[in-house]
Amino acid sequence: MYELDSIVLATGFDAMTGALAAIDIRGRNGITLRDRWNAGPRSYLGIAVAGFPNLFTITGPSSPSVLSNMAVSIEQHVDFVTDAVAHLRNEGYAAINPTVEAEDEWLAHVEEVGNFTLYPIADSWYVGANVPGKPRVFMAYIGGVGSYRERCDQIAANGYEGFQLIPA
Repeated sequence: MYELDSIVLATGFDAMTGALAAIDIRGRNGITLRDRWNAGPRSYLGIAVAGFPNLFTITGPSSPSVLSNMAVSIEQHVDFVTDAVAHLRNEGYAAINPTVEAEDEWLAHVEEVGNFTLYPIADSWYVGANVPGKPRVFMAYIGGVGSYRERCDQIAANGYEGFQLIPA
């Protein structure tokens, strides 16, 4: 018997990727998102994943998401996706898919700015440390919501730079 004031039950959760990995999402050539993320989540802007045309991950891994006001970040992502879909429709495209190169460059930037903090070395859910066997990757963009929004706006203004636009 122990005398105590409260009990906290931490059941754990698989932040940023768990819900998406639990769904059998398949991209080009039948690869699953779970397999694509086997070594850690990869995305372009936290919004899209190379090899998965027209799949949008609102506040996904590598976006400011959990380090921001989520409602504001969700709204910004939805606006970006809505504008992208309108662009596809207006210009006669059927699909949008980030390039592997754009994804690689974005992930390098996310890692670079993340390494200015202690987040990547802490044993926390931000790096998946609470999920046995999960690859250790800092999953949020810490470069700031303002600069992130500017980057997304610039990408859209440049005809969705970093994305392959696939004709109808």
